[in-house]
Amino acid sequence: MRSRLPDIGTTIFTIQSRRALELGALNIGQGFPDYPIDPRLAEQVAAAMRANHNQYAPMAGVLELRVAIAAKLTACYGIEVDPAQEITITCGGTEALFSAIQAVIAPGDEVLLFDPAYDSYEPAVRLAGGRCHRIPLAPPAFQIDWQRVAELIGPRTRLVVLNNPHNPACTIASRADLDELARLLRGRDAYVLADEVYEHVVFDGAQHHSVLSHPELRERSFAVFSFGKTLHVTGWRVGYCVAPSALTNEFRKVHQFNTFSVATPLQVGIARHLVAVPESWQGLATFFAAKRDALRTALAGSAFELRPSAGTYFQLLDFSATSTETDLEFCERLMLEAGIATIALSPFYRDPPRLQLLRVCIAKSDATLQQAAEKLNAFSRGLA
Repeated sequence: MRSRLPDIGTTIFTIQSRRALELGALNIGQGFPDYPIDPRLAEQVAAAMRANHNQYAPMAGVLELRVAIAAKLTACYGIEVDPAQEITITCGGTEALFSAIQAVIAPGDEVLLFDPAYDSYEPAVRLAGGRCHRIPLAPPAFQIDWQRVAELIGPRTRLVVLNNPHNPACTIASRADLDELARLLRGRDAYVLADEVYEHVVFDGAQHHSVLSHPELRERSFAVFSFGKTLHVTGWRVGYCVAPSALTNEFRKVHQFNTFSVATPLQVGIARHLVAVPESWQGLATFFAAKRDALRTALAGSAFELRPSAGTYFQLLDFSATSTETDLEFCERLMLEAGIATIALSPFYRDPPRLQLLRVCIAKSDATLQQAAEKLNAFSRGLA
C-alpha cells in the first residue's frame, strides 16, 4: 500500500498515555480531566435518552443546541450569529478543524502554521493536497513574529491557522495580534482557521480575543470550539464550528460526508444544560486558575521553573537548571524514575529548537495534582 502520510506515526498523546498505563505511571500529560462531570449534565443527557432523542440528529446539529450556542456567543462576545446558517455541530474540535481544512484547501495551496503546532493540523492539510509553512514561536515568550508571517504570505496562501489560547505554549493572542493578522490578509483570497477550544480558560484577568469579535477577521474565519473542554467531557466528542454562511455552506459539504451528525442525546442534553446552568462555562477561568496556582505553589521549592501560563488547562515545566537532556529524554526519565507521564514540546515542531520544557495538564482532581507534585518534588530532590 502507498501511504499518503508515510512519515506520520502515532501521536505523542497516545504513546505517553499507553506508556503510562503499561508502567502504572501517573498521567498528567494528556489533556483530559479525571474528576466527575456535573451530575446535572449527566441527568440532562439521560433524560434526553428517556425522551427518545436517540436517532440521527440533523446534519448541521440539533437546532436547540445551535440556538443555545448562539446565545452563549452573544453573551461572550456581543455578536449575533445565525444558528441555522452559521453554526455546525461536529465530532469534537478535531473534526471541525479537519472539515474546515478540507473545505478550503486544494492541491498547491499553502497554509501558515505556528510551531509548536497541534499535531492534527499538518496531516489534514497534506491530505487536502496543500503545503504547510511552519513559523516557529521562539521560547520562552512564544510570541508571533509578524515580520516572518509577512514574508511567507503569498499568492498561494489560502489559510492561516491560529490556535488561541495556545496549546501547548499556554499563551494568548492580543487584540493587536488579530489586528496585524487582519492587515496582512487584507485584499487576499485567504481564510483563518481559529482553534479556540480553550476560549474560557484565560487567566489573571485577561480577556480572550476571538476572531468572532474582530469584524474584519470574522468575515473570513472558521472558529472552532469544544464542549469537551468547556464541560469537562472530552470523551463525548462534541464540538462546533462558527463561520459566515458562505463558509459554513462549504464546511457542511465536507462535514456531511465525514461524520454527518453527532450523538443526538448528547446534543440535546448539552443544550438544556447550557440554559439551566450558565455558570458551567462562566466560571472556568477561576476553576482552572486555582488548580494552576495550587500546582505552582506545591512545586515552588523544586528544581523546576514553572513558566507563566496565560491560558489553556496546561502548565509548562522548565527543567533546564537541572539537566542537559532533551525534552524527550527527560520525559522518558520522568516516566521511568518518577512514575509520572508528561508531554514533551518538540513533537509539536517541524524543526524543533533545543527544548527543555514539558507540558503538564492541570485539569485533574486536587488529589491527582497533589500526588503529581509529591512525585515531582521527590524526583527533584534526587536530582539535587
